[in-house]
Amino acid sequence: MNNEIVEKNVSWLIILTLIVISVGGLVEIVPLFFQHSTTTPVQGLQPYDPVRLVGRDIYLREGCYNCHSQMIRPFRAETERYGHYSVAGEFVYDHPFQWGSKRTGPDLARVGGRYSDLWHRAHLINPRDVVPESNMPAFPWLDRPVKADDIEKKMSALRTVGVPYTDAEIAGARKQLEGKTELDALIAYLQGMGTTIKGIR
Repeated sequence: MNNEIVEKNVSWLIILTLIVISVGGLVEIVPLFFQHSTTTPVQGLQPYDPVRLVGRDIYLREGCYNCHSQMIRPFRAETERYGHYSVAGEFVYDHPFQWGSKRTGPDLARVGGRYSDLWHRAHLINPRDVVPESNMPAFPWLDRPVKADDIEKKMSALRTVGVPYTDAEIAGARKQLEGKTELDALIAYLQGMGTTIKGIR
């Protein structure tokens, strides 16, 4: 098949373009599934407990990823500001992972333990109370009871994609969420970010 036939026939052009993109994508993506560093958890990494798991869902629901990345690149300017660069093994249990490059706000990959729970609570309810120049929106509605009626289904679904939850952990998940607010859950998620790898600034 010569170039002229392909260039003059839109159907052939579309079909062949899709084939080239598919093959190229597979060549780049498939090897990652067999690469040890991208599929093995870093030492000490634990799956999210039910509170942090719900907090992560709230983080996604509220669109926090639109302004905050969770990926520190291996450059001096980044590691001096945020801490140890991100490695794939930290995110083995994240579905989907929250890497990215959008930073209207600071990167949160190593925010865990950097501030107190009280600081996070004040910051989420009204960011300007603790950071006067902040343009982050306030999230006062998060101070409401957490929804826990589907936590077992979530954990079971994650187990099917490789997160090692036990039957006992799934059965006891709802009890761990008793009395928690969405604010508590989101703060628990934030406080766990990046704490597995040491060397945090």
